[in-house]
Amino acid sequence: MAGENLKVLNALDVAKTQWYHFTAIIIAGMGFFTDAYDLFCISLVTKMLGRIYYHVDGSPKPGSLPPNVSAAVNGVALCGTLAGQLFFGWLGDKMGRKKVYGLTLMVMCLCSIASGLSFGRDAKAVMTTLCFFRFWLGFGIGGDYPLSATIMSEYANKKTRGAFVAAVFAMQGFGILAGGIFAMLMSAGFQVWFKAPAYEVDPIASTAPQADYLWRIVLMVGALPALLTFYWRLKMPETARYTALVAKNAKQAASDMSKVLQTDIEADHPPKPAADPALAAADKNSYGLFSNEFLRRHGLHLLGTASTWFLLDIAFYSQNLFQKDIFSAIGWIPPAKTMSAIQEVYTIARAQTLIALCSTVPGYWFTVALIDVIGRFAIQLMGFFFMTVFMFALAFPYHHWTRPENRIGFVVMYSLTFFFANFGPNATTFVVPAEIFPARLRSTCHGISAASGKLGAMVGAFGFLYLAQNKDPKKTDAGYPAGIGVKNSLIVLGFVNLAGLLFTFLVPEAKGKSLEDMSGENEEEAPAS
Repeated sequence: MAGENLKVLNALDVAKTQWYHFTAIIIAGMGFFTDAYDLFCISLVTKMLGRIYYHVDGSPKPGSLPPNVSAAVNGVALCGTLAGQLFFGWLGDKMGRKKVYGLTLMVMCLCSIASGLSFGRDAKAVMTTLCFFRFWLGFGIGGDYPLSATIMSEYANKKTRGAFVAAVFAMQGFGILAGGIFAMLMSAGFQVWFKAPAYEVDPIASTAPQADYLWRIVLMVGALPALLTFYWRLKMPETARYTALVAKNAKQAASDMSKVLQTDIEADHPPKPAADPALAAADKNSYGLFSNEFLRRHGLHLLGTASTWFLLDIAFYSQNLFQKDIFSAIGWIPPAKTMSAIQEVYTIARAQTLIALCSTVPGYWFTVALIDVIGRFAIQLMGFFFMTVFMFALAFPYHHWTRPENRIGFVVMYSLTFFFANFGPNATTFVVPAEIFPARLRSTCHGISAASGKLGAMVGAFGFLYLAQNKDPKKTDAGYPAGIGVKNSLIVLGFVNLAGLLFTFLVPEAKGKSLEDMSGENEEEAPAS
């Protein structure tokens, strides 16, 4: 390879793991803690929203959100996230990572708090307000994906880069867990303070008036952890790779990294940065996103990262957002009419917390521990393989699992699909796009890949609502047409996972390699013809 790395970039690649690396994980990770809390806590309170705002007098079952309202409440944040990933991903490459990093967190915190407020008392006003603020909440969350991944990958050394980026993403597991635990604690307290009978005993009294405060508190508290790290986000310097390779200021890059890594780093020829071989190569290779040169070098890579994230999120979000429906279908959560509104929140939160504690969180940290040992490719391939196996194992003998004596087995198998999603593609699809594209396009390409994932999440979230409905129109939820049933829905998700396994072969392995080696920024090549 003709070109050489800038000294500052080489110093970053070989730098020892220091306290600042862990500080960066916490600062970036708290954003993902909030992301996960906010995106998944809505599934804890949607049943309660149906009881409060869509009660039907004389109905044998508690009120539930109409299909269009349920789809909007569950999915509007995903729409905002997709838009935010594309916009802030592009902005992070144009203006720099640091300049927009604090903005995304502020948008998240403000909209997280505002989503618990309402402009009006009737159902339409409450749902409109909720959806409006959850869209912009998602917009802020979307920006956190490409920026956090890019910042962490550009700070890290090449030996432990995968673990550091995966650790930022793994904070999602704690966010999901915290959402479940907080909802359990609050609903347990509300049950003590505001006792209410089951719906079948007294339909009106089963939804205590104070329940309207419970869902608001659960949604609003997600802003607190992110607010605590806002100051430190603003204090983070711009990444050396952006400063050196995009802003073309190697001297400033060396100065910034010398301070945070507490080591002396000298820039190569600061008066004439373009004379440096690596920078000259960067100038020569300054192709754009829509150029033939990008298509030749990274077209299949972008297809691989976008398609695998898309397919993964179809399965992951349909399982996560609607696991309460699956638990109800197999009898792990009692029929809604046998519980009060607050008790139902507690029961759903308990089930979600157990899944997070036993499979989601351990899966993330298995990835952190092993990603730089066995590599991204192996983990992603293995994850998709076992997700496919366990999904089919749940689906084909589905009626076996619905028997009371086999329900615990169903939950164990279902948990294993979550474990291998997180010790697998859910983590690696986040890590790899931050490693394989050029610095000037890294945030944009990560944003495109992540947005593709959120498109898959919308397919999973909206599609599963309808697909999983009972085949018998008389047994569907109110307002829904007949679907293909939970069994057939799980079979579809199994084939989706299998497709993800196949598309993984388009994604290169970045273990132990520098970002510049992966992106080709170290190469001096003749301009493309």
